[in-house]
Amino acid sequence: MSNMPKETDVILIGAGVMSATLGSLLKELAPDWKITVFEKLDKAGEESSNEWNNAGTGHSALCELNYTSEKPDGSIDCNKAIKVNEQFQLSRQFWSHLVDSKLISNPQDFIMPLPHMSLVQGEDNVTYLKKRFEALSKNPLFQGMEFSDDPEKLKEWIPLIMEGRKSNEAIAATKIDSGTDVNFGALTRKLFDHLQSENIEVNYKHSVEDIKRTSEGKWEVKVHDIDGGKIECHTAKFVFIGGGGGSLPLLQKTGIPESKHFGGFPVSGLFMVCNNPEVVAQHDGKVYGKAKVGAPPMSVPHLDTRYIDNKKTLLFGPFAGFSPKFLKTGSMFDLLTSVKPDNLLTMLSAGAKEMSLTKYLIQQVMLSNEKRMEEIREFIPNAKSEDWDIVTAGQRVQVIKDTEAGGKGTLQFGTELISSADGSIAALLGASPGASTAVHVMLEIFQRCFPQHLKEWEPKIKEMIPSYGESLVDNPELFEEIHASTAKTLGLSGKEAVSS
Repeated sequence: MSNMPKETDVILIGAGVMSATLGSLLKELAPDWKITVFEKLDKAGEESSNEWNNAGTGHSALCELNYTSEKPDGSIDCNKAIKVNEQFQLSRQFWSHLVDSKLISNPQDFIMPLPHMSLVQGEDNVTYLKKRFEALSKNPLFQGMEFSDDPEKLKEWIPLIMEGRKSNEAIAATKIDSGTDVNFGALTRKLFDHLQSENIEVNYKHSVEDIKRTSEGKWEVKVHDIDGGKIECHTAKFVFIGGGGGSLPLLQKTGIPESKHFGGFPVSGLFMVCNNPEVVAQHDGKVYGKAKVGAPPMSVPHLDTRYIDNKKTLLFGPFAGFSPKFLKTGSMFDLLTSVKPDNLLTMLSAGAKEMSLTKYLIQQVMLSNEKRMEEIREFIPNAKSEDWDIVTAGQRVQVIKDTEAGGKGTLQFGTELISSADGSIAALLGASPGASTAVHVMLEIFQRCFPQHLKEWEPKIKEMIPSYGESLVDNPELFEEIHASTAKTLGLSGKEAVSS
């Protein structure tokens, strides 16, 4: 073990999209700060951020029905959809700034224009979708959305899905052309290339073993250099734990009071990927359905056009699964070792409450290939088994915590930021809409952890993110201006984008 701890200003744990985003923002705002990154694997963006491990939807609530719930009086609650969309707009603005400033290039490597659609079947669902469309289309963030329950129109929009479908069922869809497909793996790698060119020290194959407070109030991080076989100590004034599923065990090691009573429930996923170019060519868009009754929100079926390695592919999923690992490359003991005296009751309560989820996951694990094909055929009636292969997606660790509304051990479907009272350490837990809202999460970290710098940083933040501190919903002109300029910079508008 090296005796003298190495000093740095900021330590980022995990080389995923979250650390990449925080590092890139800090480099612009505080160029003199020394930032050090530790990643257990041999390259960036290999776990949750990897393009094969997530849906890449560019979550902006254009097609995800679980962001628009129906209230008891039958009206549609659009608040969550509006919030998620506004958060995605922040990410678009920052990516545009990076491209305009020549800090990253070729945006088509990580973002492509793609229609986002919602598709439902059955009279009740068609009524709901129409009400959702009417509620959202009044909002400037969702302008351009179309609704149709005419099978002929739907054949134009989604020929692959409509072919071979029985004509007697009620069916409807909404479509909006301003959606995107985001390759978060490619974006993460671009951001880390940029950070390394700015002399930020990125240490791959370095696993963080422990985090503890020093007597001076700094954080000491114990790191295992996997290739060198040695243990190193590093100290920093601020630590960010952005290790995806691996964040919870590290957060627990800090011992901060805010880390208590949190648990994690790991869920693995599978996608079916189409290997027939003729089938891939017939579909263009991300089409989200409705989760089956009793199924959790993360199991919403969707048929996605994806651009991976600049090649068009088609994925269907996700099929949920269960593995006790917190990371794809994690340990079978991750779940067990995350149970501590302070979260035992929280975890047990969640186990008792979520029997239906456990049952659902077991059923999903037991699905045969033919059963999975039956689910694909609900979307693509003529799907052939030989055209589809299985891909194992990333591990998600859903947050379990005690809440006022849900009581002890309530399972959370979303992203959770936890920080110490003094703002010296922050960790990110949870899953979707995660990566899409990375910039929003980092702005929240600045408010909680760097309030003393916000005044001096504000002009630069506004230069990078013009809508910072403004509501886009309340300022439609600003939204239109920003949406048009980011679309131009990122190559999302006009024919050039599609042909590139």
